[in-house]
Amino acid sequence: MVRLNKIYTRTGDGGETTLGNGERRSKADLRVETYGTVDELNAVIGLVRLHADEVLDAMLARIQNELFDLGAELATPDTGKPLEFEPLKIVESQVDRLESEIDAMNERLEPLKSFVLPAGSPAATHLHHARTVARRAERLMIALSNKDGEPVAATAIRYVNRLSDHLFVAGRIANDEGRADVLWVPGKSR
Repeated sequence: MVRLNKIYTRTGDGGETTLGNGERRSKADLRVETYGTVDELNAVIGLVRLHADEVLDAMLARIQNELFDLGAELATPDTGKPLEFEPLKIVESQVDRLESEIDAMNERLEPLKSFVLPAGSPAATHLHHARTVARRAERLMIALSNKDGEPVAATAIRYVNRLSDHLFVAGRIANDEGRADVLWVPGKSR
């Protein structure tokens, strides 16, 4: 159980933070940047929820909780040393659920004939913003996993990859099931 009695601790005033395994790292460390970007994604999804219908809001509420789990996973790298707690991990069933929701939403949409611009309804616009932050988080996770001694679970990477697809399709649903999508017109302003 998390218990926060005091919001500031002054332990980060020197530019370092503590990971979930107790290790101190620079706040500019790639791992900290990665889980910070997941946190940013969570905040953007919070903005979407201000404009979401009941069904989308329920999906996004679950995703926000899963993003906290993902952040905890990224903040607790597996060093092979025993921990005093069971670290959180994204599991395959969470990826599967995203895929099922993508498939169900996609069945309601006409196929695209052009790229979709990040515009339309407020919910759709914020969903496209969230999608771009998810893609950045994914790039950071991959960069982190490519560094020696910086493990990132393949399931976590798949989750964020699928989440960006989920947010894209949800954005189309929020644009009147794609009927209000704003499509890219190549060279339109030449």
